[in-house]
Amino acid sequence: MFYLGIDVAQEKLDCSLLDASPNKIKSKVVMNSVAGFGKLREWLMKQKAEMPHVVMEPTGVYHEAAAFFLSDAGLTISFVNPAQLRKFAQGIGVRTKTDKADSEVLARYGNTQKPDAWVPPPATARMLKALLARRDAVADDLQREKNRQEKLVATETPPLVLQSVAASIKFLKDELKRLQESINDLIDKDPDLRGKKELLESIPGVGKRVSDHITALLAARNFERAEQLAAYLGLVPVQWESGSSVRGRPRMSKAGPAHLRKLLYMPALVAIQRNPHIKALYVRLTAKGKSKMAAIGAAMRKLAHLCFGVVKTGRAYDKNIACPA
Repeated sequence: MFYLGIDVAQEKLDCSLLDASPNKIKSKVVMNSVAGFGKLREWLMKQKAEMPHVVMEPTGVYHEAAAFFLSDAGLTISFVNPAQLRKFAQGIGVRTKTDKADSEVLARYGNTQKPDAWVPPPATARMLKALLARRDAVADDLQREKNRQEKLVATETPPLVLQSVAASIKFLKDELKRLQESINDLIDKDPDLRGKKELLESIPGVGKRVSDHITALLAARNFERAEQLAAYLGLVPVQWESGSSVRGRPRMSKAGPAHLRKLLYMPALVAIQRNPHIKALYVRLTAKGKSKMAAIGAAMRKLAHLCFGVVKTGRAYDKNIACPA
């Protein structure tokens, strides 16, 4: 059995191929590009290891192209949590921290730990994620241009500059509208995406923008429990301890995608006013002396739980159904 550890960087992939039987490792460096992926496949065939179990550490977005390419070629892919990998490296006595050494540790981790295989998200989920990322980027650019226009109008600015900014704003508005139409069209034509979005929007506090993003997330990743979704979003409280003493109050972990966590903040405030389950939670926590921000964090976590619940059960939100705290 062969295991291929890949340490991912923006421009290159450091690869270590472990043959588990004789416990031998061979190394290869390729570019992080389609051409590089092709050279990696050619090298694997020369080693008579056409279908190794690939083990990678997710690094932002730089691992995605390689993971999808190798997965489409039929290889089994596993991702390893960086914290788990560091502990494993310490456990086997690896102190060296280089790209090559990291790829070897990944290969040995695959051999001994047998991590679960990654299931690539459907093509529609990948497309929706890309469209949403682009829409949000254009929306941010539009807001910056509007802010710029506001400042320029308040000062002595040449007409040509004002016309340029106005033209930029018009272009961005048109592009934003076009992207939103593409997103709506993609969701409407896919029964699974459309069903998830409708269920999510049945929850008081969840609007169209939040439902778009949570729909994309739940279509791309398989969460077994609501707690897993909350942990992925970085909404679970963590306690800081040292020995027998507790240092400070529990605080939100803030692991995972910050843009999704930020996206849930305003909906949580709305839900505190309009969602009976979340309102009851907020009132109960503040009555116990919890800070306002801690209670809002709990409201965000509850909102994530409700999102998971309606999609998991396939039933719209019902304020009359008891919901665990």
